[in-house]
Amino acid sequence: MQKTLIIIGLAVLAVGLLWPWLGRIPFGRLPGDIVISRPGFTFYFPITTSIVVSILIAVILKIFK
Repeated sequence: MQKTLIIIGLAVLAVGLLWPWLGRIPFGRLPGDIVISRPGFTFYFPITTSIVVSILIAVILKIFK
């Protein structure tokens, strides 16, 4: 459990440090993501992005188990 928490902490740290460059990747604005824009209101639901991230995490966990 301790190793897992340390690895998760290091991953969060790495993403935090790389965030200025990761923000330029168009990931998170995939076709299929729902965006509703009205005057003074914007609703964003990244359904496709969530599915892709879920698949990537499942594959990574499958590789390391």
